[in-house]
Order: sequence, then structure tokens, then C-alpha cells
Amino acid sequence: MVENYLPAPTYFILLLITITRLISTVGNKTEHLNNNSLLSSDLISRHNLHDDPESLESASRDFGNLVHHLPRAVFHPRSPQDIASLVKTSYESPAPFTISVKGQGHSTRGQAMARGGVVVDMRALREENNSNKKKNIRVIWREEGYYGDVGGEALWADVLREAAEMGVAPASWTDYLYLTVGGTLSNGGISGQSFKYGPQISIVHEMDVITGKGELVTCSSHTNSELFHAVLGGLGQFGIITRARIALHPAPKMVKWVRLLYNDFSAFTKDQERLISINGRKHNNNDNNDDDVALDYVEGMLLMHQGPINNWRSSFFPLADHPRIISLVTQHSILYCLELAKYYDEKSENNVDKEMQGLLEGLSYMPGFYYEKKVSYVEFLNRVRSGELKLQSQRQWDVPHPWLNLFIPKSQIMDFDSGVFKNIIFKRNITTGPVLIYPMNRSKWDKRMSASIPEEEDIFYTVGFLHSSGFDNWKAFDAQNKEILKFCNDAGIKVKQYLPHYSTQEDWTKHFGPNKWRTFLERKLQFDPRMILSPGQRIFNKD
Repeated sequence: MVENYLPAPTYFILLLITITRLISTVGNKTEHLNNNSLLSSDLISRHNLHDDPESLESASRDFGNLVHHLPRAVFHPRSPQDIASLVKTSYESPAPFTISVKGQGHSTRGQAMARGGVVVDMRALREENNSNKKKNIRVIWREEGYYGDVGGEALWADVLREAAEMGVAPASWTDYLYLTVGGTLSNGGISGQSFKYGPQISIVHEMDVITGKGELVTCSSHTNSELFHAVLGGLGQFGIITRARIALHPAPKMVKWVRLLYNDFSAFTKDQERLISINGRKHNNNDNNDDDVALDYVEGMLLMHQGPINNWRSSFFPLADHPRIISLVTQHSILYCLELAKYYDEKSENNVDKEMQGLLEGLSYMPGFYYEKKVSYVEFLNRVRSGELKLQSQRQWDVPHPWLNLFIPKSQIMDFDSGVFKNIIFKRNITTGPVLIYPMNRSKWDKRMSASIPEEEDIFYTVGFLHSSGFDNWKAFDAQNKEILKFCNDAGIKVKQYLPHYSTQEDWTKHFGPNKWRTFLERKLQFDPRMILSPGQRIFNKD
């Protein structure tokens, strides 16, 4: 870190010069590594790295199936100390090699790859724990409540299963649970619960992290707080998460799950914003407890004539209603589906229908297009799994996924609807996968963390284009994504990418904003000064 007595402009100029030189140096060394195989056979043997064709090919792929970069070797760790030793070897080397961590490989643009470097396959650590019958979550009690210690390699699906068996659960989830804890915490971890409980990075209280220097550090908001806030949402740039302590709450038993249809986007967004603003509690005279009358989950999606009424994320609408829903889609081109959920248990079961009715009172959905289910809490959270298994059985899961996920300020969502949903998407007529849209409260995000969100307004939207394509036509979807981003730029919509993919320093600076980018640079110099970690993000390393 540069001394505090330097004037701010001088400080920032020196910082940029240092970073630029480091990027150039690392880029040249990475290129040198690719050409001359600086990962020697001795080093590969010493760290028990794998360089067989099958291991390398597996590590060169991800969920996106758009980018393929071969590493020099793959590492199958048996402990966090193994990972720390590998990183330290690179850090102390005259020509450090880059290291990426691959959990489930659910990135879509090669973010977990390390061309010419080493990919750490966290599945090996998970399998090691499973073979030793080690639980994925260890529940502990503190004065302020229950917490769970979970490994960075653990799947959220396993965390849910084991925690629910003990009657507790985290409050914030992703829609798809077969992701690693370390993976989602390195990005944010969002879903329809985020408006109320915050993203997953907001429920973390402590972590064990391996820095780019090979140091295994325990950090929290009180101890090593700069590292703690850097890593959460930090895109893997500052450290590798090997343990996270997350807040737990009593697990609900059941979920009342509702979908409503709209043909008017303004009414749809107005109702979404109203619902996420409700955060009241009602006193229950029967047991002297306060009942939470607010919803626990709010999402939305588009229904278009190109795609099926039910999609792989969940089958909800009854078959008998498909014809009239399809007729409406044909009439309006796009329908907007509002998806809601409220949790309950034995104590609140008698009131849940009445409370839901009260929450829906005054909403402007289309009469006669109200649908509901009551399912278990675990079934609701794991709702995407059945669709995944079906696609796997049809060999339609391991296909290209040219996804685009965006954050958009509330005040510009109407412009986005008219310019993107009703124009670009409608004219191109290729979108068949789910398109999600739902609001979040900015107050639930901690600005000290690395994750970048729109800062101008109290509410912002996330929009996700979850495309699946063939290997011969994914570029058409990619072109559509680029057209959407160009429209936003030309229209002055202050969009930010979630799970970002940029190729220039200018784009990354714009993504974070000048102040946050400056902090990002400072933290990189502090925790990974040799630019070893997560080269696939293409922030500091040449592609």
C-alpha cells in the first residue's frame, strides 16, 4: 500500500502505473508460461498435479460451453492446506503460474479457467470429505443465534439437506442449488429472496480464505475486514474461500407458491415494487409471538410465444390452462408472470391463506389467472433440479448457454422493456429460454463488499436471459446480447452485468465506477500482488 501522505491524485496515478506494469508483466509471463511450460514435470509431480488429456479437457469446459481454454495442469486437493501450498509455490516462483478454482464449473464465459495455468478442481475436496463421512455443514450456537460452518467446496443443495434435517437453514439462496458455496459467494448469490434477506454474501459472518500469497487467513467484518469485504463478490480476485460461517434460522416446513399473469408491464413492475416494500410484522395474541406477514420470495418472468408455458426451471401451470394462456400470449406477444412465495409451519398454517390474500389485495393481475401450489420448503428451494435432470436425460443440458444477467436501475426499467423486451427480443424472435425479471432493495447490499450494483436508487432490477442453444447457432444469441448492451449504452441506461464478462480495463472501470475500481485495485495489490488468482475473469490477466 502507498503511504497516506501522498496527495490523492498522485496516489491514484502511481497506483494505476503500478497496476499497468503488473498486468503487463503477468501477461508476458503467462505468455512465456504457455510457450515454454514453466510448470515443470518436477513441480507437477511434487504437487501431484494432473496433466493427462482427460483432466485437461474437463477443466477447459464450463456450463456456458462457449469458451474452451486448456490449463497446463489440474489439481485435486485433499485439504485447504494443499491449495495454500500450491498458491504459495506460485507466489514465490520467479515466474508465477496462474491458478483458477473450479467448483461446479457453472460459469458461462470461461471465468473458472486458467489457460496455461493450474485449475483447482474443488470436487476432489468434496469427494474427500464425503469419503470420510464428513458433513458439509457444522451447526454452532452463539449468543446472537445459530451459524453453520460450510466448506467452500460444498454444494448448496447438500447444505440445505443437512441443515433442514437439523431444523435450520440459511435465509438467502440461489434459484439453482447445485453450485458451490465458494462460487456463489465470489459473485453475490441472488434469487427472489434477495429483496428481503439480501444476497448470499450478506449472510456470511466469517471465512477462511487463501490469499494470492498462499496465506490461509480467517477473516470477518471485525478481523482482517479488508480481506473479508474484498472476497465477498470479488470474482475470485483476492482469495480462495475454503470455509464460510453463515447465519442460520429455523427452517420453515412449507411454502405457499403463487403465480399471477399480467399483460401490462407497468402494472407488473408496480406490483413487484409494492410487494418488496412490505416488511411488516403482526402480533399473534394466541402465542405472544410476532408473525412475519411479508412475502419471502418475489420473482418475475416473461412468457413469449417462442417458448413453452412451463420451462426447465419449474412446471407450474396446469395443462388444462395451457390453451388459454397460449391464446393470451399470441394476443399480447408478451405476458409477465409474477411469482411469489410465503413460508409457513404448523403454527402459521391456519393464517397463511388469509395473509396471502391480504398481500394480493389491490394487485393488478389479470382476473382468472391466479395459480397456486403448496409444497415443502425443500421442494420449493430445489425446484430447478427436476428440470435439470429431465434435460440431462434428453442430452440438452450440456449445450451452449449464452446467458446475460443484468442489474438495471428502477427508473430505467420501463425504457428497458420498450427497447429490449418489446423491440430487440420481439424482432429477433429467437429467445426460448427463461427470461427473469425481479426487483431488489439496495439497502440489503453492503457497499464495502466488492460486488457492484446500481447505487443511484433504492430499488434496482435484475434481468436474466437464460438462453440455451445449439452448438451451431449460439452466436445468434450472443449477437442479441451485444445488441441489448449496445441499446443500454446508447439509451443511457446505467446497466451493470451480474456475473460480468468484459475484455478491457475501460469496461471494468465503468462496471465498478471510479471509486470502487480504485478500491478494487488497492485490494488486488494487497492480497494478490502477482496477479495469480482467477485469470479467467480477464480483469488483470491477458486472455
